[in-house]
Amino acid sequence: MFGFVSKCIQSCMGERTSRKTRLVTKDGRCNIEYGNIKYSNHLSFLADFWTTFVEIRWRFVLFLFIASFTLSWFIFGLLWYWISRSNGDLTWQNPAEDHTPCVDNVVGMTTAFLYSLETQTTIGYGGRALTPHCPGAVALLIIQSLLGAIINCFMCGVILSKISLPKKRAKTISFSDMAVISPKNGSLCLSIRVANLRKTLMIGSQIYGKLLRTTNTADGDTVIMDQVNIDFIVDAGKDNLFFVCPLTLYHMIDKSSPFFEMAVDTLHKQDFELVVFLDGTAESTSSACQVRTSFVPQEIMWGYNFLPIISRSKEGKYRVDFSNFSKVVPVATAHCPYCYHNIKGHHHHSRDGHDNQGFEVIEINDPPNFTKM
Repeated sequence: MFGFVSKCIQSCMGERTSRKTRLVTKDGRCNIEYGNIKYSNHLSFLADFWTTFVEIRWRFVLFLFIASFTLSWFIFGLLWYWISRSNGDLTWQNPAEDHTPCVDNVVGMTTAFLYSLETQTTIGYGGRALTPHCPGAVALLIIQSLLGAIINCFMCGVILSKISLPKKRAKTISFSDMAVISPKNGSLCLSIRVANLRKTLMIGSQIYGKLLRTTNTADGDTVIMDQVNIDFIVDAGKDNLFFVCPLTLYHMIDKSSPFFEMAVDTLHKQDFELVVFLDGTAESTSSACQVRTSFVPQEIMWGYNFLPIISRSKEGKYRVDFSNFSKVVPVATAHCPYCYHNIKGHHHHSRDGHDNQGFEVIEINDPPNFTKM
């Protein structure tokens, strides 16, 4: 019991450390903060107020929504109270029986606030109404109506923009929790699986990667977050993917690859982060979006391959089995890329990959009864 609890604590601490050292989290958020920004630069966020409003959190949007309407009702309520007081309409001013008020039935602060609310929301219960006796009241009615329309349009635009943000579409693009290294079409490849959970396509999809690592230059300088391009391909190419079903991305580990100097026993000792990007345009909304995820050395399994998840039924329909999306099988794989390219027959069944609970390794004894795609 104590051993299980200790293992869980160590696992949680390891995940927390991994999150702290990542630049990009598994769900695509960037783990970066800015410091020592000049005060004048903060004003640029106010100048670009529309983007600021769209990007702030929902809790602040809801607070601003409630505050903007409530505050405008209250301020105009004070103005209506002031107009009624100036005209002698209030109860405590004891108006004469033949007195003509600026607004009927506005006799105090509460009724002035209610009239302000009814005016700006165009409710009009009929109990309070403007009279033509006060020109200033007519002007205030016009100003409040225009300002209320502006607030309505602005807040509705912010809410609709936040709802339709492209990053919401990115939530339905899923990457595998781990990456694998195994032979593919005569080359040693690093593979990642990606799936589109919606039936609508991502038009013009492009996939690429960046390897982030700390390097030392010849001058002795340390370059933090040095970026190296990582090219990915699929069976149909690398650009304009037909992203209608889950795809497996392949990075060929050749002499030009930064993974060429790594081996099965040194991979998890490396310090790098592989960030994978998928750019595309949503077919239904025509909005461009980008999906990001990252892999650290402990999330790359050497000597494993993904289990096929696409099959074809007897009726001729194509079926995607997402229960196998995070399952792998061990395959014969060379100890290192140099051995694979230079020593023939240098393969072994590697089981040194880093396993986790969400990435299941299974054994296959009999070939499955389906047609591979």
